[in-house]
Amino acid sequence: MSNKKKKKLTPVQQEYQDFAKQREPKRPIVKNCVRAFFYGGAICLLGQLISTFYIKYFGFTKETAGDPTVATLIFLSVLLTALGVYDHIAQKAGAGTAIPVTGFANAMASAAIEHRSEGYVLGVGGNMFKLAGSVIVFGVFAAFVIGIIKVVISQFLGGF
Repeated sequence: MSNKKKKKLTPVQQEYQDFAKQREPKRPIVKNCVRAFFYGGAICLLGQLISTFYIKYFGFTKETAGDPTVATLIFLSVLLTALGVYDHIAQKAGAGTAIPVTGFANAMASAAIEHRSEGYVLGVGGNMFKLAGSVIVFGVFAAFVIGIIKVVISQFLGGF
């Protein structure tokens, strides 16, 4: 926020701001970053292990193992959310659990669980897509723009 838009504080308000700032606990930023890195890496390692499992035991190729791997990670994330375990992991891991597919699945499942008493359509469906709606719209729009860029470039470069 720019200095011009800040509200002028009275001396008592300024004194309280200073008092509150002194009492505010310091955040361990480096520790949180390291913890997020290792938890996020552990989730990615789990994904790689699942992918390798599908390749070795079910005959998938590296290219085709991605879809069942993502589906498995989504299932595990939703299951852990329903059991109340994912929230405890997320409290320790911080941003490390924000890996797109598991974090998004957790957010969707949490919204569905929280609002299930309001009914399936207005409770689960409506509240679940408050979060997902913006993500889906942005994803579709980004895919559209990238598709247009690809078509334009391929027209000029001839076979991109």
